[in-house]
Amino acid sequence: MTIAIVLRNLACLISKHNSLICKSPVSSSLSPHFPHFFSTRSERQNFICPRVYDLLLHKHHFSPEVAKLAVTGLGRTKNPENADSILSLLKESGCSIIQLEKIVKYRPRILLRSVEDIKFKIKIFQDMGLSPEDIDKLVSGNQMILHLSAKNNIIPTLSVLKGLLGSDYDVARLLRKAPTFVSADIEKTLLPNVELLKSLGIPMDRILFFLYTFPRFLLIKPDTMRKSIDKVKEMGFSQSSKTFIYAVRIIAFMSQGMWEAKLQSLRDTGFSDSDILAMFKRFPPMFYASTKKLEKIKQLLLDTGRFNMPSIVNNPGVFGCSIEKRLEPRLGILESKNLLKWPSLSTMYTLSEDKFFERYVRPYPDAVGKAFVTKSFVKEKK
Repeated sequence: MTIAIVLRNLACLISKHNSLICKSPVSSSLSPHFPHFFSTRSERQNFICPRVYDLLLHKHHFSPEVAKLAVTGLGRTKNPENADSILSLLKESGCSIIQLEKIVKYRPRILLRSVEDIKFKIKIFQDMGLSPEDIDKLVSGNQMILHLSAKNNIIPTLSVLKGLLGSDYDVARLLRKAPTFVSADIEKTLLPNVELLKSLGIPMDRILFFLYTFPRFLLIKPDTMRKSIDKVKEMGFSQSSKTFIYAVRIIAFMSQGMWEAKLQSLRDTGFSDSDILAMFKRFPPMFYASTKKLEKIKQLLLDTGRFNMPSIVNNPGVFGCSIEKRLEPRLGILESKNLLKWPSLSTMYTLSEDKFFERYVRPYPDAVGKAFVTKSFVKEKK
């Protein structure tokens, strides 16, 4: 089977992006209803509860638009003081005015909930070690949290996460990165996906790295995960390879159209199908780089006269480098010295800033130029 057939067959099998993520079982019942805005100030008297409107506008400094939206979504509330208590509690817990407006716009009836219920939920996260700033980001990042049942949703979910990660500290670390885990159906997504990856021999520390770094990846449907794994295997990846799980992630989040477009852009850049497959196996994240960046880096390297297409194919990690912060400064320094023998492409872009400076800059201050050294390296190190 030729490389072209493998790539074409893979493209035909890639699942659609919009079916990747499992929806929370509670999400459908929490869809907000947005009533129309009142158009004139004179209509304020027609609000069902003008006291709440005044409270939001003057005490809590909501915009008139959000205040109107909240009031028309509350119905005939007989307890404006409850709304005041809810907002005051959320402020004390770390929520800013902007975040409070988002919370109320998401579902105005949050202002009718029990103060004790909201207080209990906030305490759960405080006891985990989350700061007021963390809680502000958590709630604004996943406004559904305040509407979930503490007993039936929040506590069981956090317990499962603690069992997987090992401590409240690690759970808090994950939630700072991805608040969506609180409302996700992790027993139908996260846990099966972790077990599937473990069954392939992928070390748990690598899985946890992906959980913290790319949390959304572990929440895809297990069926999507299995199909993506099969496709990566078809491409010739070894399950023991460190790049295997990176390739699975990329395949899982690419639709057929996206995959085809990326393949064509790489062909247009001058790479053959065998080149593309070889580069993808060595450095899957290159598929996230834009066509413009791929072309610019390729041309930048070829223009030096020191690197050719085979060397680029063998070092696709170069496409993950910053052009302005790494490649252009380093190539400029190397060209300024007229070296008889340049470093390999791999050495050129993988050396740390300190090592590159000591090896190719410090010994040649006159050739490189003091101003260029200061601009390219000293500022970068700070």
